[in-house]
Amino acid sequence: MFTGIITDIGEIVSVQAPEAGAAEDRRLTIRTSYDPDGIDIGASIACSGCCLTVIERGRDGAGQGWFLVEASGETLSKTTLGGWGAGRRINLERAAKVGDELGGHVVLGHVDGLGRLVSMTPEGGSHRLVFEAPAELAGFIAPKGSVTIDGISLTVNEVDGTRFGVNIIPHTWTHTTLCDRKPGDAINLEIDVLARYVARLNEWQAGIRG
Repeated sequence: MFTGIITDIGEIVSVQAPEAGAAEDRRLTIRTSYDPDGIDIGASIACSGCCLTVIERGRDGAGQGWFLVEASGETLSKTTLGGWGAGRRINLERAAKVGDELGGHVVLGHVDGLGRLVSMTPEGGSHRLVFEAPAELAGFIAPKGSVTIDGISLTVNEVDGTRFGVNIIPHTWTHTTLCDRKPGDAINLEIDVLARYVARLNEWQAGIRG
């Protein structure tokens, strides 16, 4: 489980096919400021919203930390990971521990679908971003509710059909990769798990009444 509070911006060092296994899978080496000695093999790290498992870690010749993850063909096809290449910056968050402050909201690291950045408008010192969600996910997004964009916990300001807006404060702008994005870019979208359960409960109750 994660909270949607980004604690590092990593960088893709390389993307390679695994030595064995499915040909469509990929291994991604990610540079990080996390201390690799404190990362357990098998640990989960959210990479721009996608929960991935660490299979190796270490330091390069300059002492910079890195870790290696493997993404399946399914993950590559259902998230933005399929388009990642060397040099791309990504949002990183390590898994939450019992007793950690829940600064954002409950984030599972399971990307529900791909959204799209529609517009980006400076607003004072902040930025107003408008995204478009897939039609099947739009109903789970509500004003003042939570949503996860590329691993970042954000509060929804307004909703208009399949589009919704968020306000990005200067700290979030400079400490995440949102400043790298441009209109038309795809983003990893995870809806609030509480909204999903409420919708399922309503569906179940409607079925009983029917």
